[in-house]
Amino acid sequence: MKLEFISSPQAHDRKTGYSQAVQISGQCRTVLVSGQIPVHPDGSVPEDFSSQAELVWANVKSQLEAARMGLENIAKVTIFLSDRKYRAENTKVRQEVLGAHEPALTVIITGIFDEAWLLEIEVEAVA
Repeated sequence: MKLEFISSPQAHDRKTGYSQAVQISGQCRTVLVSGQIPVHPDGSVPEDFSSQAELVWANVKSQLEAARMGLENIAKVTIFLSDRKYRAENTKVRQEVLGAHEPALTVIITGIFDEAWLLEIEVEAVA
């Protein structure tokens, strides 16, 4: 299995740590991770955005590890933000978590299921 990260020079120039497209080739196994939420196992929810984002990414990582994968297997990320004001913090935390790995990305500003949650993240991973 091979991931090829693609960004066409005919489209807008992106500079925020993601790829415009990801091509998956070869034989692979796919894992679709449901939207992960900022809730600890004891049911508590951090109050600030960065803590929630770090917890959600930890939950994503945990699901991938249960499927014998890691963050480097992520091909596509969809992030749901409760408010546009969290865009910069979201980008910062995502880039800290993923480092040089730049999967395809969609960010949606929307209402979230629980008002205490400031974001939710789902991913598609391949190995």
